Amino acid sequence: MGENPQGRICPLRNINGGVLKAGMHVTVLRLGHRKNRDKRVTTHVCLAARALGADGVVLNGEEDDVVLAGVRKVADTWGGKFAVSYEASWRKAIAKAKKNGASVVHLTMYGERVQDVIGAVRKKKRLLVVVGAGKVPGDVYRLADFNVAVTGQPHSEVAATAIFLHELLQGRELERKFTSAKLAIVPQKSGKKVVCRPLRARKN
Repeated sequence: MGENPQGRICPLRNINGGVLKAGMHVTVLRLGHRKNRDKRVTTHVCLAARALGADGVVLNGEEDDVVLAGVRKVADTWGGKFAVSYEASWRKAIAKAKKNGASVVHLTMYGERVQDVIGAVRKKKRLLVVVGAGKVPGDVYRLADFNVAVTGQPHSEVAATAIFLHELLQGRELERKFTSAKLAIVPQKSGKKVVCRPLRARKN
């Protein structure tokens, strides 16, 4: 197989992508993003959502082209279909999702226990999962179909997103594979191995 100049082994076999539960579509709404405070955490929310089975993310709050571009670059490099967009009005984002038949799941430590409601949530075909940054407006609680708590203890938005998706997909997201990946990690006990798609031969 040989290595390219970056030390990555070629070629990479294409692998399948998509949420593992047939017919389910999950979008994460990152609510109230603040550019100066939330850049790193928001990026991690988006990356966790992508890696663990969501189909896309909508950024709300302060528009942040750096975060959006970074998440798009990861999706382009590591494969799979992952939609990234911005919506200034969280009300419009929720209204649009509901119009398209989605149920709204708000992740909050004040909600019902995830283990008590996840069965009902799994029956839904489309979900908008709302994850807040700063103080969440009270109307979000009222508009949500489910207010869901991943423990009733203080924790991070990244943890809430990851654990909720893990419970939703019952661990099947860990077997998810991604199409059109330019890079992929080969699991091994020690060391690092990243494989890539073969470089296209230049035309004379």
